[in-house]
Amino acid sequence: MYTFDEQSLSDLHKDARGYRPRSEYFWGDWNQSTNDGKQAIWDSLVDEMVESQEAEAACERVCVEEFEAQVKQTMGYGASDRETALRWITDGEIFNHSQDVESFVYGRGILFTDYGRKLVKELIEIVIFEDPGF
Repeated sequence: MYTFDEQSLSDLHKDARGYRPRSEYFWGDWNQSTNDGKQAIWDSLVDEMVESQEAEAACERVCVEEFEAQVKQTMGYGASDRETALRWITDGEIFNHSQDVESFVYGRGILFTDYGRKLVKELIEIVIFEDPGF
């Protein structure tokens, strides 16, 4: 039984390798392959995608741990609570709107995590938004 799907092959390739297949080499191999060959290509891409997702999740965990360590370290320097620590950590940053907060969190590699989404909401209530003066 074959599980490959030519309609979602480009999406799978992007999930596995970070970009859509654009070379004639890939598409040539695909188009010249038998169904067994196409299944082998598909299965290999699925394996790559799983590895990629696991590596990304591991990286996100490390980034969350590093940011939480920064919060705790800042509290150790005298911030009386988490809110104050976050205020100190973001001191010097310019926030004109919520996208700037998202950019701040993105830059720490955690925006697309549950922790990152909660942190964005938390920071929006803490940071001071400046008038961009446009």
